[in-house]
Amino acid sequence: MAEGLEVYASRLRHYIPFEIVEIPELKGVSSLRQEQIKEKEGELLLRRFRPQDYVVLLDEHGAQMRSIEFAAYIQQKANAGRDLVFVIGGAYGFSTGVYERADSKMSLSPMTFSHQMVRTIFVEQLYRAFTIIKGESYHHE
Repeated sequence: MAEGLEVYASRLRHYIPFEIVEIPELKGVSSLRQEQIKEKEGELLLRRFRPQDYVVLLDEHGAQMRSIEFAAYIQQKANAGRDLVFVIGGAYGFSTGVYERADSKMSLSPMTFSHQMVRTIFVEQLYRAFTIIKGESYHHE
């Protein structure tokens, strides 16, 4: 999985400045309730966001888009001049504070995927979106 992620991240960097930022794994969570874990993860995420960031949560209740629509979405947001920050939640989802800070939510699928899978799938879709925007032959429809 990590190899596939790096392949698409490397390709994506030909189009845009791109980085993957992970919050540190929480320690001693076995004694915490799910809501407490979400809150602690949420605090770490909220510290990372800048006021000018356009924050998009990858969330099962978000909008679903075809690749062509996602490319148009990316183009529209890029033209607005704000940095796009896509966020993959923890095992229990997002805290209320993160939902309140988010500008948008999108869903990759109604199915649930592991975090490792989501990273690779999503970065491939970002790469695909930029090839669509640039009119390159990667995407076939």
